[in-house]
Amino acid sequence: MDKRKLAALARKNAAKSGTTSRVPRGFGKKYDPNLSDDPVDEATIKERDRAERFFAEMRKREF
Repeated sequence: MDKRKLAALARKNAAKSGTTSRVPRGFGKKYDPNLSDDPVDEATIKERDRAERFFAEMRKREF
């Protein structure tokens, strides 16, 4: 492949990649399409982080 064709292909791919750069709908859904999207508000994120740390600590303990 010569340099001109390679440059044209690079421009074509760059143009394509710019058109689909937005986040797709339902991006936060992991496995089930019925799940809601991941939260974006600060309070909910902090609460989930606190719960994750709590359960990670509880898994380390023996009862």
